[in-house]
Amino acid sequence: MLPFYVLVAAFLLFKGLGLIGLAYFEGWHASLQAAVAVMLLLTASAHWGTRRPDLIRMVPQAFPRPDWIVTATGLLEIAGAVGILIPAVSKAASIGLAVLFMAMFPANVRAAKEKLTIGGRPVPKLLLRTALQLVFIVAVLLAG
Repeated sequence: MLPFYVLVAAFLLFKGLGLIGLAYFEGWHASLQAAVAVMLLLTASAHWGTRRPDLIRMVPQAFPRPDWIVTATGLLEIAGAVGILIPAVSKAASIGLAVLFMAMFPANVRAAKEKLTIGGRPVPKLLLRTALQLVFIVAVLLAG
């Protein structure tokens, strides 16, 4: 849930900056791009911190080297956070992020079904996790 809260709070913050006169954030698009970037940097940070073992545990057992997968997805999230902010590549970044989110979804399914935790907190139930994933996909596509 934290990434969702960060996405919403960051969007409101950037939109607020636009309302008080910071021209770059006057429209919703730049605010959404920046909010998506902040959210992605937050989620990517978990790939190397104390939550890393929890993310490795989420990777379906059918995949080899879950530690590498967690590292790769974290690097892709960072690349997406940067790419979404660069006009020349933001559309490609948004499509790549949407595909990444879909590719990572089986890990979320496993985590929900097995009632795993991240940082000691239970992951959202599958229905809520699915809804959140759709929100994130829509957000990155609109940001691109």
